[in-house]
Amino acid sequence: MPRLEPGQPAPAWTLPTADGGTLSLSDLAGRKVILYVYPAAMTPGCTTQACDFRDSEAVFTREGYAVVGVSPDPVATLATFADRESLGFPLVSDEGKEVLTAYGAYGEKKNYGKTVVGVIRSTFVIDEQGVVEVAKYNVRAKGHVASLAKQLGVDLPA
Repeated sequence: MPRLEPGQPAPAWTLPTADGGTLSLSDLAGRKVILYVYPAAMTPGCTTQACDFRDSEAVFTREGYAVVGVSPDPVATLATFADRESLGFPLVSDEGKEVLTAYGAYGEKKNYGKTVVGVIRSTFVIDEQGVVEVAKYNVRAKGHVASLAKQLGVDLPA
């Protein structure tokens, strides 16, 4: 499975959103984008990660970043998740896993010592011209947002 590297153009996408619309990478042109991939809404790890992004969203926005979460969950599930956790950033649905595959975030992974096929928790930072600046795979849900902020030189409140 090919993985993205910094300097490569980010694969284009248009996906349905939790609020019933659609969002495209091209809609965010001219902004830096943090696209984070998570396996399943309303699971403990994914909730932790989403809430960390929620709690840091204002700081990322002030620094010029748009945060977008993507998972293979159906739109209705994403809508429930966004409402339940008061998520203000877009959640997009990739039920067919085409975008996840294009980003190298779907495929074989290790889960409790076994090789399985599934969503690989990943984060991509895409610059204003649509070029990948950061591609992180197999990230941990807890502490990931703080680590990413540090890497990007963004100071999060303590």
